[in-house]
Amino acid sequence: MEAVLGLMLILLGVSHGVETHCDGRQDGAQCYGALGGSVDIQLMDSTSEISRYRLLTNSLVILFVRNNKVISNTIVHRSSFFPRNGKFRINNLSRNDSGDYTLQTFDSDGRSSGVRTLQLFIQAPVTSVLMVSECLSQGERRVSCSYEGGDSPQYSWTLDGRTLTDAELLSVNNEDDIITLKQHVSGHLVCSVRNNVSNVSKEEKISTCGVETYCDGRQDGAQCYGALGGTVNIQLMDRTSEIPIYKLLKNSSTILIVRNNIVLYNTIAHRSLFFLSNRTFRINNLSITDSGKYTFQTFDSDGRSSEMWTLQLFIQVIQCKLRPPTQPLDPTQPVL
Repeated sequence: MEAVLGLMLILLGVSHGVETHCDGRQDGAQCYGALGGSVDIQLMDSTSEISRYRLLTNSLVILFVRNNKVISNTIVHRSSFFPRNGKFRINNLSRNDSGDYTLQTFDSDGRSSGVRTLQLFIQAPVTSVLMVSECLSQGERRVSCSYEGGDSPQYSWTLDGRTLTDAELLSVNNEDDIITLKQHVSGHLVCSVRNNVSNVSKEEKISTCGVETYCDGRQDGAQCYGALGGTVNIQLMDRTSEIPIYKLLKNSSTILIVRNNIVLYNTIAHRSLFFLSNRTFRINNLSITDSGKYTFQTFDSDGRSSEMWTLQLFIQVIQCKLRPPTQPLDPTQPVL
């Protein structure tokens, strides 16, 4: 909620012009202003007693003050000088406002008493951030962060309010706008995009990705493996099979009945699908209780049993990476 509120406030600031502040009292200071926004440059102390001073940008005088009275201001239509605190404000900033600014001071006799310069850089603020995530084949999660507006953006990522660790990160690209998280990572992920005039964040609650496995259950006694929280696709028969009636049982309880290519019954329809086109049964969000013996029975058009075969489904906890499908998992060994 706090991240959302922060984003709203930042966007509100962008829509009305971002205001930045700069201490220009030190020679060589670097100041930043937001495109379309305002910048307050502290030129001197509020208690300064300087008879005359002028401000130049790229060798052109834009401000001249004598005895605390503004004598000239070439951009008075969008700027203000406040003698009481020594601040010069420029509004509605444009790219042309970037450059070197020189403050020259003089004594009461008009002799130079000091010169110092500052650099002003105008940047477009970041206005919004979009986060997109996707699960990869081995259960990792790739997350990308994109933005609108903004010059010279810098990215940072946090998970549950802290910096991501090597134990959670699989990879980061050179620009830091795409990261790949390891399989076990979950929580509140925040991508922040900032530059010198803005900082916008996007938050997303991420969960672990489910690993998807495949099993050929067309042979009697087949052994199938699924990852806890993942998905398993079980091929029950050939795609060209023309069987009027068939049903699937788990530990003697019927979970699926199909007649004339119409699914009549599916006790776990909220997290499973049967694909008539390829005779594949998919179970999502696997739990340990999905482990067990599955029996597939076929019947002729008169309802007489014609065939029956079984398979065993083992659900395992994924600790790191699932072995390739060509190397079936051993249910008696931990997954490495």
